[in-house]
Amino acid sequence: MSDQRPCCVPAGPGSSAGAADDAAAGTAGGAPASGPRGVDPTAMAAIPAGHAVLGDHFGDGYAGDGEAPVHEVEVSAFRLGTTTVTNRAFAAFVDATGHRTTAETEGYSAVFHTDVAAAVADVLGRSPATPWWVGVRGADWRHPEGPRSDLDDRAEHPVVHVSYDDALAFARWAGSRLPTEAEWEYAARGGLVGRRYPWGDDLMAGDTWQCNIFQGSFPATNTADDGWTTTAPATAYSPNGYGLHQMVGNVWEWCSDWFDPAAYDARTRRDPRGPASGTVRVMRGGSFLCHDSYCNRYRVAARSAAPPDSSASNLGFRCAADAPLDIPIDTPVSKEIDA
Repeated sequence: MSDQRPCCVPAGPGSSAGAADDAAAGTAGGAPASGPRGVDPTAMAAIPAGHAVLGDHFGDGYAGDGEAPVHEVEVSAFRLGTTTVTNRAFAAFVDATGHRTTAETEGYSAVFHTDVAAAVADVLGRSPATPWWVGVRGADWRHPEGPRSDLDDRAEHPVVHVSYDDALAFARWAGSRLPTEAEWEYAARGGLVGRRYPWGDDLMAGDTWQCNIFQGSFPATNTADDGWTTTAPATAYSPNGYGLHQMVGNVWEWCSDWFDPAAYDARTRRDPRGPASGTVRVMRGGSFLCHDSYCNRYRVAARSAAPPDSSASNLGFRCAADAPLDIPIDTPVSKEIDA
């Protein structure tokens, strides 16, 4: 598909956009930021060093997203969270640091129109470009659908309504970092070469959904055939070949790179990163709101971006860290799937 459509995360106020690159965001092969506690190694998978063939192999992407050309890079060994950061983990961070998220500071965040759980007085308006997004006063990570919602039974769901700045603050506290875009796609492929999804080329396995996305008629009716109208638990679906859950669908994930639609043409071959500065950060993976009629971005090659202070009910993150020097990691052998 060649047209360009707004992503299914609305733009934030933009107060922190345009800053120079923050070295603490992490760089492949660099030391992770220090923090009062280390990353739990049981929650991170070892991603072996290797060659990655990245980009859109099928011509599925939007031209303005810059998914082409398909290109090969070398990625150093690193570690990546087996899941996105959960509400339980984020609550521990907030309890330890007193961190207030961008949404809490601003007093509002974006909620998908059919999910709003708020009084009329809490609804501030809609995004002109994407009117299914509603600005809701009091929507934040503790109140995903507005002030009348809560996290009951959602401790193991991904935290949402977190800006890039919030994600980076958590990563620093955890002694980790955010993944680069190249690391993210390499890991999302799980060892498969040139496939559309982390598990292969077919969206479903028979009648079984492999990820949490929007079913029905977008944006009016979500039939929730996959069992979820909003987020699913972070381990609700089977992991990919590297043991990573839900690299596509469920929630968008922040990466450390500034976004540039022409980035692939200018990439270095080894451990590439995005430009040194910019106005929007890369997001990867799509979310529970992605639908093939509008936002076919729940593919491993799909790219999108938002200002660093954006927050919404489908936006989260996972952490990365460098591979310990004393732990050998084998060079990967690319896995193929049965025809």
